[in-house]
Order: sequence, then structure tokens, then C-alpha cells
Amino acid sequence: MAADLGARGTARATTHNPHPATAKAPLVLSGANVVMPTGTLKDAQVIVDGTRIADTASENAHRIDLTGHWLVPGFVDIHNHGGGGASFTSGTPDDVVKGIHTHRLHGTTTLVASTVTGDMDFLTQRAGLLSELAEQGDIAGIHFEGPFISPCRKGAHSEELLRDPDPAEVRKLIDAARGRATMVTLATELPGGLDSVRLLAEHGVIAAIGHTDASYEQTVEAIEAGATVATHLFNAMPPLGHREPGPIAALLEDERVTVELINDGTHLHPAALGLAFRHAGADRVAFITDAMDAAGFGDGRYMLGPLEVEVADGVARLVEGGSIAGSTLTLDRAFKRAVTIDRLPVEDAVAALSANPARLLGRYDRIGSLEPGKDADLVLLDSDFDLKGVMRRGEWVVEPQLG
Repeated sequence: MAADLGARGTARATTHNPHPATAKAPLVLSGANVVMPTGTLKDAQVIVDGTRIADTASENAHRIDLTGHWLVPGFVDIHNHGGGGASFTSGTPDDVVKGIHTHRLHGTTTLVASTVTGDMDFLTQRAGLLSELAEQGDIAGIHFEGPFISPCRKGAHSEELLRDPDPAEVRKLIDAARGRATMVTLATELPGGLDSVRLLAEHGVIAAIGHTDASYEQTVEAIEAGATVATHLFNAMPPLGHREPGPIAALLEDERVTVELINDGTHLHPAALGLAFRHAGADRVAFITDAMDAAGFGDGRYMLGPLEVEVADGVARLVEGGSIAGSTLTLDRAFKRAVTIDRLPVEDAVAALSANPARLLGRYDRIGSLEPGKDADLVLLDSDFDLKGVMRRGEWVVEPQLG
């Protein structure tokens, strides 16, 4: 995808090719620390042949020495509202592609586009637009965050547009997405919540518990009905209590639930992140961005659905009321913070950024690790865990920077 620099120095998509030419094959990336499902291999190599990772290469293969660097799988973001100044909720198709490309520049090779609360006619229209991009392979699916959420925990969602999760309306969104609906966040304690969870499960769509005021018992009931994800755990839900443990305890203790975490230093205290990893385990955490337009773009005023947002020093808050309004996070920053500040093992960070969300999407056979046969989606990091290269399906999105 060709790109030029926008007004704030951010790459903007200028052409859209859903079937880009592949890199010349084979390519041997040698000498790096390569994170594999079984652990980290030192002074190892990854072979790229066309769009896939291969297990052998011919003698005339092109070789790049990556000594002192790390190779990890491409990042998978299951909860993302936009970036590069572009919104997945309200932007044109070109805007959406620009937002996708912004996150690719930061290592996200697979992305689920998230919407925010709107009226049903608008959301069904967005579902149609986004489903076309999913069919072209630009996004991995659609996540509807709202409107079926609690007014008590609405966060940066317009209260007047909220509604109870009527299964008929949930089904309307699923149908509008033409098989590309990946996840729906809902407050399962609301009327129709459990029936909607069952409907989503029957249609192979992830039911995510979030923006909820549910009790511990109500959350357990929703998990039994088929809910399998905690939308940005800890945020937009009752806090953990010793007499009323609320949804957090239920979501952490059930092995069927994947918990989303926004690791930007604003949404979560490091102790809360550590609590989630200790109780859920590294195989049940998915780092997300929950990014809005400002990710990769800069401070200023933005719109998140119908609500105005002020971004200052990289933190997004509603102009009216001051609630946190998504994030400006990119997953390369989440990775670096995980290993340098939170002191997570690199392998646990890779699981949270790649393997776990890939499994959740049912795509681990193609993405989420650097095993032979999978898509050649990878991220190159230096010894300080700063991003130095990104490859998607065998094509460099960010050429290796080895100087």
C-alpha cells in the first residue's frame, strides 16, 4: 500500500490494493531471538517464501542478518476504533483503510474494526461498509461495542442511544454484517441479555461482557449462556469488592473467558494488570488498543460517534464529563510497556498480543505464531523492544531499520 505523510507526519494510505504483490521469495531472516510457541530460540532464523513462513530455503535465498534483534508474530488487535485521524465508526472506506494502515505501521497485522454506540439504522449501514473491507481481507471482522450496554457504565457512549439487547435487534446487526460480525459487547444483565448471548453463540459470534453493572452471579450466568470475552477488564464495570465481587472475579476465574486489557498506563495500574495475569494466566489475556482516531496522529479535538473528545498528552477524554474515551495506544507501545515496565516475560507478551487473540478469532492455523505454513506476519524489534520492521503476508509494511 503506497503512503504519503499527512499533516501531522502520519502515513496516510493513497492507494488500496487488497491483493498486494508478495515479497521476492525466499527470504531468510537470521540471527534474531525468535519467539516461538515453545519458547524463545536464540540466534535463530525465520524463512519467508511468498506470503508464508517456510521451513527450508534454497541456497540462493536473500539473507538479512538480524543479530541482536527480536522477531515476534504480527500483532492481533480485536478491539480498535480507528487511528491516523480516521474513525472506523464514521469514516469513509478510504478513511478506514488509512486507519488500518496506521496500525500496521505499528505492528498490527490483523485488526478487528470496532464501532461505538449509534442508532440501529446507522450501525447496520456501517456493518455493510465494514463487511466489504472484511471480504477484501483488510480487516478480520467487525466488533459492535454498544448500543446494548448499561447506562450506569456507559463510558464514552451516548446515553440517549443506548438500548436493551433485544435478540431481534442483535440479529439485525449480525445479518447486516453478512457473516463478518466477530464480536458484540453487551451488558448481559439487561433485559434480553442472556437470550442475546445465546443467539450470538449459536451464530458463531463472540459475546463479550462489557460496559456492565452486573453482579458476580449475573456474570456467571452469562458465561454459562455462552459469553467468552471480558471487554477491557476492570474498565466500565463495578470494581472488585470483598462482599460483592462483581463481574471482575467471575471473569477472571472462569477458564472459558479471554480478558481484554488496555496496557497504556492510563486505563490500568500495573498491579491490576499483574492481578489479571496471575489469576487468568498468560493464555487467557488479550492486549487491545481500544484506539480512537487520535492513535498515531496527535493531540486535539476529535469525534467519537456523536461525542466530542479532547486528546491531551496522548490521553483521550470526553469534552463533556471527562470520561476516558478509548485510547491513543498502538500495540508496539503495549508490547514494550509489558516487557520493560510490567516486567512480563517476552513470551507472555507475545501470547497476549498475537497467539491468544488469534485463537479467539479462530485463525491460529494462519496467524499468531511464526510456525512454518502460517502467514508471514511478523514484527522486528531491537534490543530495547522498539519497532524496527513490520511484515504482513510476506510484504514489508515497514522496511527493516538496522542502522
